[in-house]
Amino acid sequence: MAHGEEKIRAVRASYVFDQLGLEVAAMKHGVPDGTAKRWKREAKAEGDDWDKAKSAQMIAGGGIEDVVRQTLAVVVQQVQATVETIQAAPDMPPAEKVQALASLADAYNKLMAASKRLMPETDKLAVAMDVIKRLDAFVRESYPQHAGAFAELLAPFGQDLARAYG
Repeated sequence: MAHGEEKIRAVRASYVFDQLGLEVAAMKHGVPDGTAKRWKREAKAEGDDWDKAKSAQMIAGGGIEDVVRQTLAVVVQQVQATVETIQAAPDMPPAEKVQALASLADAYNKLMAASKRLMPETDKLAVAMDVIKRLDAFVRESYPQHAGAFAELLAPFGQDLARAYG
């Protein structure tokens, strides 16, 4: 059974924006699992990576960003506690203290570099998605008479953004 562009956009929107699994998104819209997988694969070949868009949406919604922020907060606390413990250890030789502090600093720097490397792939798309969400809220609140037309444009424009930034 052939499905139109609206059905493809609906499955993509459920996968990306509602954060559903692909199988669940397909089921929600009455599409076979294999068809949804094919659509996702074909979209990626055309420059619309649904997984990157989903990740960007999660970041724009605060999901991954919150996890990274919490993880970094815990690491910073542990670094501070470890530094205090090293400084307060009277039986620890100075050379050993220096080695422990250098190792701690190296691990901290590697963690910071890794977190920066993880984010660039979806950072631009996340910002674009956040802007779209804010524009959507603005249109609904300030110009409710245009909300229907805006919603109609939003899904295909989201795909265009994904191709441009994804």
